[in-house]
This record gives sequence, C-alpha cells and structure tokens, in this order.
Amino acid sequence: MTQIVMDFEPSAFSALRLGPKEFGEELKQAAVVQWYAEQRISQAKAAEMLGMSRSRFLDELFRRKVPAIQVSAEELEQEIHGDL
Repeated sequence: MTQIVMDFEPSAFSALRLGPKEFGEELKQAAVVQWYAEQRISQAKAAEMLGMSRSRFLDELFRRKVPAIQVSAEELEQEIHGDL
C-alpha cells in the first residue's frame, strides 16, 4: 500500500477534535466522498478506496449529506422516457 505523508500544525487536529490517526482517516474519507460528488470515481471505487462495503459507503454519503445518485434531471428524464 502506498503511503502519503502530509504535514499539519498541531492546531489542525483540535479543529475537528480528533487525534492524528482519526484526523488522517477523516481526511481520507472526506477526499474520497468529494471525488465521488465530483463524479470522478464510482460508488464501487470509492468504497474500495475506503476499505468498506458499498452499503457502508452509502451510509457515509448520507452522514455527509451528499446525494447518492449522481444523475441530472435531464439524464433521468431521458432514461425514463427514452429518446423520443
């Protein structure tokens, strides 16, 4: 597994009231959820990156108030009605 090292001032941990290990995990989850929200990765890839089930990833999206479905209204209408 590849490891990425980042430097933070000690005050950064207190901002979220987390220790360094928990802060690192929060940072990783926040990044992966953001990449999913930007439609850069799929739910399956996001869950894999976080080492969790897709169901648990959906729970994480709900907790962070991120829509689980990344489809525009126009795309949904096309899917429902087909190409008329």
